[in-house]
Amino acid sequence: MAKDTRDVQAQRAPGDPAPRPIVRPLTRPNVRRSHVPPLGVHPTPSGGVDVAVLASHATAVDLCLVDVVAPELPPHDPARYRERRVPLDGPTYGVWHAHVPDVAPGQRYGFRVFGPWDPRAGLRHNPQKLLVDPYARGLVGELRYGPETIGAVAAEHPDVPGWWLGDRYGDADGRDSLASVPHAVVLAPMPPPPSGSRPRVAWADTVIYEAHVRGLTMRHPDVPEDLRGTYAGVAHPAVIKHLKELGVTTLELLPIHASASEPRLVAQGRHNYWGYSTLGFFAPHAPYATRAAQAAGAEAVLDEVRGMVHLLHEAGIEVLLDVVYNHTFEGGDDSLHVSFRGLGNPVYYLHDGASPAALADVTGTGNSLDFRRPRVIQLALDSLRYWAQTVGVDGFRFDLAVTLGRGTVGFDADHPFLVALQTDPVLSGLKLVAEPWDVGPGGWQTGAFPPPMAEWNDRFRDAVRGFWLDGPREGSHGREMRGLRELATRLAGSADLFGPGDPPLVRGPVASVNYVTAHDGFTLADLVAYEHKQNHANGEDNRDGSGHNLSWNHGLEGHPPAGDDDAAVHWEALAPLRRRSQRNLLAILLLSAGTPMITAGDELGRTQQGNNNAYVQDNEISWVDWDLDRTRKDLLQTAQFLCRLRRDHPALRADSFFLGTPRPGEPDPDLLWFSESGEPMDPGAWNQPGRRLLQMVRPGPGSQDCDVLLVLNGGLSDAQMVLPAPREGSGRWELAWDSADERPGENGENGENGERAVGPHGPGGACAVTTEALSVQVLLSAPLPR
Repeated sequence: MAKDTRDVQAQRAPGDPAPRPIVRPLTRPNVRRSHVPPLGVHPTPSGGVDVAVLASHATAVDLCLVDVVAPELPPHDPARYRERRVPLDGPTYGVWHAHVPDVAPGQRYGFRVFGPWDPRAGLRHNPQKLLVDPYARGLVGELRYGPETIGAVAAEHPDVPGWWLGDRYGDADGRDSLASVPHAVVLAPMPPPPSGSRPRVAWADTVIYEAHVRGLTMRHPDVPEDLRGTYAGVAHPAVIKHLKELGVTTLELLPIHASASEPRLVAQGRHNYWGYSTLGFFAPHAPYATRAAQAAGAEAVLDEVRGMVHLLHEAGIEVLLDVVYNHTFEGGDDSLHVSFRGLGNPVYYLHDGASPAALADVTGTGNSLDFRRPRVIQLALDSLRYWAQTVGVDGFRFDLAVTLGRGTVGFDADHPFLVALQTDPVLSGLKLVAEPWDVGPGGWQTGAFPPPMAEWNDRFRDAVRGFWLDGPREGSHGREMRGLRELATRLAGSADLFGPGDPPLVRGPVASVNYVTAHDGFTLADLVAYEHKQNHANGEDNRDGSGHNLSWNHGLEGHPPAGDDDAAVHWEALAPLRRRSQRNLLAILLLSAGTPMITAGDELGRTQQGNNNAYVQDNEISWVDWDLDRTRKDLLQTAQFLCRLRRDHPALRADSFFLGTPRPGEPDPDLLWFSESGEPMDPGAWNQPGRRLLQMVRPGPGSQDCDVLLVLNGGLSDAQMVLPAPREGSGRWELAWDSADERPGENGENGENGERAVGPHGPGGACAVTTEALSVQVLLSAPLPR
């Protein structure tokens, strides 16, 4: 039988207001519904704050003002705090609200919610639990992982001490959580960022760099120690200099929303380093701020985030945030009761519709937010606008974005949330990127999102790894290697995935965010050194992480052991080919049609020692290593050169799909494919198993733009290839770069001084060139002499 927790009055602290009678959730017929202020707690010009919180199934809600009265006591000691409670009016359309005078910025607060405790119906109101405002702009304090932060009566896991699990359909727990949860903080209104400060980089010019705030600078020798691992550190001149010299236009940060670790990890002495476990969608994660900002309070933390964005903008670099609106940190029904679960469990979380009520988990995290609910959509949109308008970020990457488009019958490209992203005047002009899958039914939706969204292209990742790593690995064992068709489709912008639509081809190749690595998986250096994941340090017996990596160790597993001189000769024989494979992967990533994304540290040869799921590794395994030897410097120079090649030649920055035929008013096709004989590719050749030689010409779009010729030898032996004749009106082909060389300019091609090596052929004539096994050559059409 459901219990109304408004009756639980004896648990109020001494001195609190006297108990009030149960408040029913319907206003009297003769009481007009009042204006409802925006959700959250907002200071008003006349003083005090307007308060509004969604708790549509509650019978009463109290705003709880929390003061620190004994700062000398530990943070988790209840005697440290004093709590003052203010009853809210309502509900008005499910919202409880009031104007509360004499509350100023800096005030800590939370909510206590009264109503039925009926877990079998999905109702989990427990006023003993102080709840974090989902709209809090700032948070202070840490979450304590114990029975007091679980809504139901809990028991300790028999095999994992310190991991408490609640009885899913048991009684409400009576312990007070005020001293065990973060407190929301009232913040003063922030002025908007300077107008016109956004770099607004065109999609075709965009090069994304995916990085972790902490991991990017923890080992950077030129970043002052007190700034390492912080928002301020990301915007340090040394970091900006590296990004600019590399050719990055857009920095994508792993989640910086306030987050909390899973209780199981904490019990094992670990924490969620990546941050894909959101506690608050408006508040920045305070531990990434400098110690000085943390000590100064939530407003100083927000100021540091805004300052980071501003400094990056001044350098011409955009900022994207990886955002996790698909689930929250609270886990399953047997886990935490800190915010959303106590405010409106059946509203915020996706349920399976059965009786007794159970969560429908399409994210693999214990809960999923229910984007069939207008208030959930509102929460996400309000949060996005806040980060865009108040913090000034330039766009978002949506984690497990299929969950955000799930309606009553699965994923819907016309879902209200996705329609809002297309039409919202604030959001539609930003860069919006979907991770186009989740783990629910029909969860793989690459190519299905509407414009203007771009999407992570896993087909690109698998095609490039498959051609340059998995294929040669198979060939080295005498097995047939995969052919060209899939790789060529990805090189040309993945029109098969992103071209369909009404009208077709409207999204262009820029909708494909091309990547070979990401935070999740092997690094570039580990892709060429490991065929098997090495996740033992994660504490899950190497069961976690993907086993399908399409990697190739080139003959020996891992990196050379330190001090083993006898083995050194064997490792040294592998090293040049491993380095070439890295260069091949970078070349295809940066020279393909689409939007390239580099994972932080790949340009420096960063290794995670084979860990392909380093989400709990807040240490040297995950942090970028800036101590570069000669070979790592060579790799950095290669990445810089390839980015510069892309930037300097419009043929490599297509923003519309290729037709393979002349466009109106142009004499030549916009894309041409040639075989190793220099002749146009025969249609039947695309399906030949094991075919590994290919030439691709991308004509320059303007009369003064170079044509670009990519020559690919994916075989295990050197090959003679006849270059196609340059287009009429173009000069000879000149070699710009060869992945067989350790560094740009090594053999006279484009170097730092601009010198070029001209291929061994006469102007306008065909010629044969030797391409080394597993190599990429880039040639440019030289201008005709005037």
